[in-house]
Amino acid sequence: MTNPHIAAIAQTLLAARRERQLADPAQHVDQLQSTDDAYAVQELVRKDLAPEQAAVGRYWKSGASSRAVSLLSSALLDTGVWTSPAQARDWPFNMRLIEIEIALKINRLISSAEAGSLTHEQAYALIGAMAVTIEVVDSRWQQTEQLQPLLKLADMQTHGALVVGSWMPYSAQEVERDWTRQRCTVKIGQAPAQEFVGTHSMQDPRWLLPFWLRHVTASGASIPAGTVVTTGSWCGMPAAQPGDLVVASFDGVGMTSVQF
Repeated sequence: MTNPHIAAIAQTLLAARRERQLADPAQHVDQLQSTDDAYAVQELVRKDLAPEQAAVGRYWKSGASSRAVSLLSSALLDTGVWTSPAQARDWPFNMRLIEIEIALKINRLISSAEAGSLTHEQAYALIGAMAVTIEVVDSRWQQTEQLQPLLKLADMQTHGALVVGSWMPYSAQEVERDWTRQRCTVKIGQAPAQEFVGTHSMQDPRWLLPFWLRHVTASGASIPAGTVVTTGSWCGMPAAQPGDLVVASFDGVGMTSVQF
């Protein structure tokens, strides 16, 4: 039986976006019972905001706090994906938390049947290019004790916008990259740059690929060539403020920036 609260939660999130007012999560405590419920809310919001967007999104976010935890994934709105260097001075963020990430681009169409049996090595062979990205984490919910994980998931995993740097071809040499030694930096405004080495939650950003591919194709859909997924933060979620320039850099991959 379909959860009768899904539509109401979607309308709450859409109203928060329209009115630029944070919604009170207390009115929806315990109404979502599963990740499937949360994904159903995501889809209703996406269809309302971007009815012309393809059913299988061009851009996705996916990740987890460790390999032992189930991955969560969200299709992103094309209108919130920007090319670096990006200008976000006029974008109506409620908060500006920063995640610096590696994005991976799929090199060919993947069917549901193929995704269902992919090994990690087979999934890695599907990478056509990679890029440095900055995800701006935002929320349509008030940050209260009533903000449950499923409500966060319903809100596109608190996604605000994605800034994408230049794409680097995924060559045979990249297969051997040691991600546990990968160095990256993020500089926010006038604060000193912060450096991180090997801090990805799954040790290797490619590791999530077969799980993400199975999630996207679970309904029987295929994934078009050129589909992009971001793979989780290397820096936690430091905060930026209006007026800050944020610059992310990954050694040997590239850099990305956004001006708030």
